[in-house]
Amino acid sequence: MEYMGSKEYWNEKFLNRSDKLLSPEKSIIENIKYFKEGSVLDIACGDGRNTLFFLEKGFRVTGIDFSSKALERLEMFARRNNYLVNTKQIDLSTSNSLKDIGIFDNIVINHYRLNKEQLADMKNHITDDGILFICGFGYKHKVDSKIRKEDLIQPTDLDDMDKSFDLIKYIENEDDRGYFVTYIFRKKKS
Repeated sequence: MEYMGSKEYWNEKFLNRSDKLLSPEKSIIENIKYFKEGSVLDIACGDGRNTLFFLEKGFRVTGIDFSSKALERLEMFARRNNYLVNTKQIDLSTSNSLKDIGIFDNIVINHYRLNKEQLADMKNHITDDGILFICGFGYKHKVDSKIRKEDLIQPTDLDDMDKSFDLIKYIENEDDRGYFVTYIFRKKKS
């Protein structure tokens, strides 16, 4: 199952993007205080607008995406700022694609909808008291040619999270891009 366009679509999009990086997600900037010091796994990082923000704040970051062009851009932006970044090209539509990714202090899933199986597996990739930050188009967003119903984060996606995580903040907001939801979870001590 593919969400939000094919690899070719994204490679083309990043290839044709200007030499300037988009700003980091507003919700990440506003909630940076919740993040645990240390490492961040940025899932579906694109060309790194959030990865670079975390690097700037002193985090160690691994960015994963399925677009090689996005990761090349991220590496270029990181070099330009003398940051060290770890990147991996991973197709998230493949089951078990994150099996060997490792363990992080924070995991960010921004503008991507992981499936329930992958979300349930997040507990295996995050340290105790680590933060799982999920932000994207919410269930009330108007569906159009770019954003399909399958791309929208549904409240039911996160039904089983309370076994391993405490929800510490939930935000719904609307701006000129549409309707967004943000979930900030803290991993319970095992």
